[in-house]
Amino acid sequence: MSLTRTLTLLITTTVLVIALIAALWSYSRSNHQLEEVFDAELAQSTRIVQGLIRHLAGRQPLEQLFHTLVEMLQLPESPAVEGDADSDDEILPNGAGHKYERKLAFEVWSDQRQPLLDTLNADDAAGLEPGFDWAESGGYRWRTFTLRDPVTGFWIRAAQREDVRQELSQELALGNVLPLLLALPVLVAAAIAAIQFSFRPLRRLERPIRNMAPERIHPLDDRQAPREVVGLVQAVNGLLKRLDQALERERRFSADAAHELRTPLTALRLNLEKLSERHPDEFGGLTASVDRMVHLVEQMLLLSRVDAGVDFRTERQDLVELVEQSIADVTPLALKKRIEPELDSACVLALVSCHGALINTLLRSLLANAIQYSPAGTRVTTTLREDAGGYLVRICDQGPGIPPEARERALSRFTRLDQRQGEGAGLGLAIARRIAELHKGSLTLGDRDDGGPGLCVSVWLPASA
Repeated sequence: MSLTRTLTLLITTTVLVIALIAALWSYSRSNHQLEEVFDAELAQSTRIVQGLIRHLAGRQPLEQLFHTLVEMLQLPESPAVEGDADSDDEILPNGAGHKYERKLAFEVWSDQRQPLLDTLNADDAAGLEPGFDWAESGGYRWRTFTLRDPVTGFWIRAAQREDVRQELSQELALGNVLPLLLALPVLVAAAIAAIQFSFRPLRRLERPIRNMAPERIHPLDDRQAPREVVGLVQAVNGLLKRLDQALERERRFSADAAHELRTPLTALRLNLEKLSERHPDEFGGLTASVDRMVHLVEQMLLLSRVDAGVDFRTERQDLVELVEQSIADVTPLALKKRIEPELDSACVLALVSCHGALINTLLRSLLANAIQYSPAGTRVTTTLREDAGGYLVRICDQGPGIPPEARERALSRFTRLDQRQGEGAGLGLAIARRIAELHKGSLTLGDRDDGGPGLCVSVWLPASA
């Protein structure tokens, strides 16, 4: 599981949930506060009408007071307003007022509950009670505030349409929430960028481990590590040190064992040759076994030197010449099995920076393997082509081949897939791949292009700069 992905999911989910809760809370609180403001405004409007009535009640008779209230508080009829109540034109014609005045209403009753003004038409004078309430009129719900003037005894009510209150409160509440919602994607993107930036030191520590070769193990620089993973880096450094020591002991043991075995095997080979001259039937098989042991020792010594990079110095050489020389070296072995080695080169000159002896060893080993596992009378074909900034050498035989699932294992050391075929120790392909890697190249196993039986070994080497 990716730590970056987990942190990103956790942080973005947390931010989204908190932002959603904050937005809902802000929206709810804004709506509530605006409802309080609208109620206060409604009460204030009622008190203004109360003051107006108290002022006029002592100066005008009841009938005259009715006409005055209608003239001052009732919106005049307007065809434009009646025909298009939701028009975008908010100002009434001839400066008569504002269309939202239709969404405000006033009611006034005398002390005997005789209606003097009724722009609401709710018809509920019988149930007048002071305070806030709700009323139904004209298919709308209205918020009302009612009071009774203690001086005149008149009942006064102001009303607002609920849809207008909700429209205004929602617009204002959304105005408070919208900046948070708009900033949310930026906040999430910033959090993701911060997480990616914070993990850069770990990615810097990852690169040297990924590119570290077994023969060049070195400790990581814990100064680049965040404080939280310094202990982990130090533990990895300890593991790398122990691994390097174990590999060094293995290389030293292989080299020492090969050196110690070379002298007694040589002496044994000489004694067997003398005995074979007198008793060839009895000691011929034993001599072949000793030859195999000598070959194994030589391969172990070569592998040890390749791993250690002893005397590894490169120079520009022509890969065409190296391939031709390697084919010439194994031709006697091919002729014994009536195998015809072929070279198909599209390159006149193929310059590579390499250690000539090691590349020659690599090519000879692959060619010898191809000849060894090919039936008599077949062909071993070597092709040389330019490829991806370098040169590709392919050696194809007509032998039994290697199944795709076993090819990686075949490149391991001391691995022989079929003990009944060949006389090697399982080091040839491992040494060849190690030599290719030492030259910053690669070695892969594949099938023949024509689909026939056999194996193709491809070696890619970078071109010389």
